[in-house]
Amino acid sequence: MTPLANLLNPESNSALYTTTVLNLYVDLPDTPLRTSVQDQQLAQRWFVTGVPLSVVEAALLLASLRRLCRPADVPPLPRVRSLAYFQPVIEELQANPIPEGYLGYLRLKVRNLVDNADSANVQKSTFSDDR
Repeated sequence: MTPLANLLNPESNSALYTTTVLNLYVDLPDTPLRTSVQDQQLAQRWFVTGVPLSVVEAALLLASLRRLCRPADVPPLPRVRSLAYFQPVIEELQANPIPEGYLGYLRLKVRNLVDNADSANVQKSTFSDDR
């Protein structure tokens, strides 16, 4: 890769890697709207230790899916408050890598669940039911 290409590659640019991780994190359901200093430091630590961005994204999506697919009859989980919530899933995926193409499946699955949850919360009609 050329030096310019390296600057644009999140895997070789700490600032871009960290920003990408934090954007993936805040875009998930049940996560904060803003990141904390601790979240930023953890994302930087993952860069320094060489955690591939694909592993981070897969861990974020997989943990979110596990939260979203809980049975309806169990109490809801509290919101995720820290990027550190996903650390055990990153370790799990480093020990047991996901198959090729699975990241795309996770993206699609989360998107479908979030879209369906959003449409379930939308008012179905403008007419009152109490006629």
